[in-house]
Amino acid sequence: MSTVTVTDSPAPAPVREARPTYKVTGRRVLRSEWAKLWSLRSTWITLGLGLLFLVAFGVIAAVHYKSELNSGHPMHRDDVAATALSLSVFGTNFAQLALGVLGVLITAGEYSTGMIRSTLAAVPRRLPVLWSKASVFGLVALVVATVGVFVAFTIDSGIVSGTPAALTLSHSGVVRSLLGAGLYLGLVGVIGTALGALLRSVAGGISVLVASLMLVPGLVSLLPSSWQDNISPYLPSSAGESMFALTHDSTTLSPTAGLVVFLGWTVLALAGAAYRLVRTDA
Repeated sequence: MSTVTVTDSPAPAPVREARPTYKVTGRRVLRSEWAKLWSLRSTWITLGLGLLFLVAFGVIAAVHYKSELNSGHPMHRDDVAATALSLSVFGTNFAQLALGVLGVLITAGEYSTGMIRSTLAAVPRRLPVLWSKASVFGLVALVVATVGVFVAFTIDSGIVSGTPAALTLSHSGVVRSLLGAGLYLGLVGVIGTALGALLRSVAGGISVLVASLMLVPGLVSLLPSSWQDNISPYLPSSAGESMFALTHDSTTLSPTAGLVVFLGWTVLALAGAAYRLVRTDA
């Protein structure tokens, strides 16, 4: 009598589903940086401060002008030539610090937390990260700043209506100047982003930003007059101011020339950040 031996065949190995492969594209990098930007509480706070500085200081300047005009006392030399436009952009000096500092935090903050390693691991080519950060924040800063200066001008126009400083949007050069102020602050945000990536230090980036926009012009004013006339118009702050000034003289650049010079400073900062990002480790 024969017996049949039955052997258990091994169970088939479970089939693992292949993970989808995601290609790194410029659009996806932009979406990633957009999400990271709005996930930070500091973004909302600092953008709010920038908008507040533009509107609040613009309104305060207009109220001060109106009260000084009605006081009956001789006005300060700077206030005599004031316009609704110059009063409404008074807050740009304060807003540029808020937007520039936030730009530094966006890039240098990732180096301080170590998150930059994950970012560069996901985007090995590196440079798209810099371009995306600069583009996203530059656009956001541009929109916030443009809204702020237009709101400030609308309020200030009502405050100084009927005074020598009165202007409306229909006056020649007003809209161009307001758009120039928004563009200037947007580019300041891009420069802050570049400085953060270049120096990889929040404190260092903020220090260089403040020195470039506020301290260097004061130091240049100590030079002989002939040197000041040749250097001062090409400083970042002076070139930026010429972008939104309503009138110009022989010591200042035209709006177009100021834009070209300030774009040059922006490109220089981005080029330095790109070089270090590619050449050195995170």
